[in-house]
Amino acid sequence: MASDTPKVVAAACDGACSGNPGPGGWGCLLRFSDGSVREFGGAEANTTNNRMELTAALTLLEQLAVLPRDPSLSIRTDSKYLIDGFSKWINGWKRKGWRTASGSPVLNRDLWEALDAARVQGLPLTYVKGHSGDPDNDRCDAIAVAFSKGQIPKLAQGEYGGLMVSESAAPAPVDLAPQGLQQLLSRLELADRLAQGGYGLSLLELAQLVEMPLKTLEAREGPWQWRDWEVTPAGDGRWQLRREASGSGQVQAEERQDG
Repeated sequence: MASDTPKVVAAACDGACSGNPGPGGWGCLLRFSDGSVREFGGAEANTTNNRMELTAALTLLEQLAVLPRDPSLSIRTDSKYLIDGFSKWINGWKRKGWRTASGSPVLNRDLWEALDAARVQGLPLTYVKGHSGDPDNDRCDAIAVAFSKGQIPKLAQGEYGGLMVSESAAPAPVDLAPQGLQQLLSRLELADRLAQGGYGLSLLELAQLVEMPLKTLEAREGPWQWRDWEVTPAGDGRWQLRREASGSGQVQAEERQDG
């Protein structure tokens, strides 16, 4: 049934470039109400950081045009260039024949025109500070940076993505930990950073970290245990992690076995 189709509950994108101009990469992801995730990314040999930011956003808009979405969904990005251009400047550029206020041609016009054509009504862009501990922004950045370095990241297509495990053209060392274990380690390291910094997490961000469905977390009220951390309500619908001194926390019964 259509009502059973998972909705997109989170979307994020990022771009990276080495040299600017130089080798570039982009990455983006979609998270669904059933806990699954789809990731996308690519590379260009000679480009700019701004073009990679726009390319990532365009990919999301094209995907979201045909997917069911949560009414509160927005595309999260750390690019003010993307947000201001898409939300403010583009109408003026079009009126002036794709010229800026100073009369010079608008850079990246091809991508701006494609973005404008792919615009999804009622879907805003939201700014998130880069490298601030936001899990989805960090993930998209990792994908983009890997592509810009000529690596081939493993992209999630349904299952949880976790920390990207990238591969270059050379054979990977045989003693690497399994991908699932590396993904788990990245989440545990992130949990430690969040606990040490005293950061508050929204319910959606918490669901992404502990890999539990939103509906499961919505039913929780008081403190509860996730692995070696106590998860406590911090007010305003946010949650905080506190590391247990003993490190002997137990995995909740509804958590997936692989962490």
